Amino acid sequence: MTTPSPTTAAAPSKAGFGSLPLSPAMLANLQQLGYTEMTPIQAASLPLALLGKDLIAQAQTGSGKTAAFALPLLANLNPRRFAVQALVLCPTRELADQVTVELRRLARAQDNVKIVTLCGGVPLRMQVASLEHGAHLVVGTPGRILDHLQRGTLDLQALNTLVLDEADRMLDMGFFDDMTSVAKQCPRERQTLLFSATYPEGIDKIAKQFLREPQQVKVETKQNAPKIEQRFYEVTRASRLPAVAQLLLHFRPVSTLAFCNTKQRCKELVTLLQGQGISALALYGELEQRERDQVLAQFANRSCSVLVATDVASRGLDITQLEAVINVDISPDPEVHVHRIGRTGRAGEAGLALSLASLDEMGAVGRIEQYQQQPSVWHSLDELKPASSEPLLPPMVTLQILGGRKEKLRPGDVLGALTGEAGYTREQIGKIHVTEFCTFVAVERAIAREAMQRLNAGKIKGRSVKVRTLQEL
Repeated sequence: MTTPSPTTAAAPSKAGFGSLPLSPAMLANLQQLGYTEMTPIQAASLPLALLGKDLIAQAQTGSGKTAAFALPLLANLNPRRFAVQALVLCPTRELADQVTVELRRLARAQDNVKIVTLCGGVPLRMQVASLEHGAHLVVGTPGRILDHLQRGTLDLQALNTLVLDEADRMLDMGFFDDMTSVAKQCPRERQTLLFSATYPEGIDKIAKQFLREPQQVKVETKQNAPKIEQRFYEVTRASRLPAVAQLLLHFRPVSTLAFCNTKQRCKELVTLLQGQGISALALYGELEQRERDQVLAQFANRSCSVLVATDVASRGLDITQLEAVINVDISPDPEVHVHRIGRTGRAGEAGLALSLASLDEMGAVGRIEQYQQQPSVWHSLDELKPASSEPLLPPMVTLQILGGRKEKLRPGDVLGALTGEAGYTREQIGKIHVTEFCTFVAVERAIAREAMQRLNAGKIKGRSVKVRTLQEL
């Protein structure tokens, strides 16, 4: 195992997937999925990865990195061999779920590719049953993967590709020992693809231990700094949480991610906001999987105005159209601060980053200024006035349908029921998310009650269903 090659691959501009040694079926599938031009990280890493090289690739969330490792591991896959041939390690259940969804889309070009997700929060016996039926690809979190390896329910003898996704976050979360234990149980003759937003010391340690002559790929991210307006507000201990409600009622963002440093602060803030009629939900480490699914579905489909989260719980979330980020507590790590505010202002949209700081956090603010190489812009809480007397309500409401993948339910079935028999337009329906046992569908607030009643009275795929709303109407 050696240190990374000093050569950093440069990304060709506007490169198409047709220039890669991919099968005609895969190229046709990519075209169908809307993959026309490669993103910079894909253009820089795919030619090397498809040659079988080990990689260390620096890439942010939302840069197209999933396809950058998915296409090489699918190219190495033999669907006729019912054994685990690729393993993707992710820091969180949410990211593992996202990676699995994307892998399934990209694997459509190949026959009968079985993908299994192994994360905590799901009973082991269900995962063991899935593995016994045979799996080609496994996606999971380090702790649960290691658990299966120790129990002998996961066999990696046929593995040819190991992917470490968001490796820096796995290190932040204390997974170094688990990652190394998993890597030691993989065959030595394999390809390893490591993706990381930053390059902390632990990455170098992993690279030296487990990668063979890795190529280092780094794509400079275009900064959206001019698109993100940053404002700082000085608060006291007593005014901090009420100040969050003031900010929300003044700026009235449709979708806000509020970061707290502790689970307790998350709970206190959600209680305060809900008490003021603001739709808010909390996301932190100890939530059960069912609760996490419900919370994330509601926030992602714009039927919850504010998601209050800790950094660990929010990692891996890919939420589009995020109008504002509020730092309820200042992060002591300036890099985390920049990562937080980078969730807004994406894809050329304007974003708002609002930070609350007390006197004892001014040292952390100073470190952020040095890291960003720009002074912080301060405003007074006295400037904040409610922009409207109307309550801050999200535009959508989530309906939960009892029935999911186990009942062979697909998004198209739900959309068909709502736009067919129920008589609604496509524009009145938002995101549809199908899980193992239930389905979440967002509908416009104005039609939510009626849509629930019509679905309960009608049928989906010829079967009666039970439907309820996840919010009070």
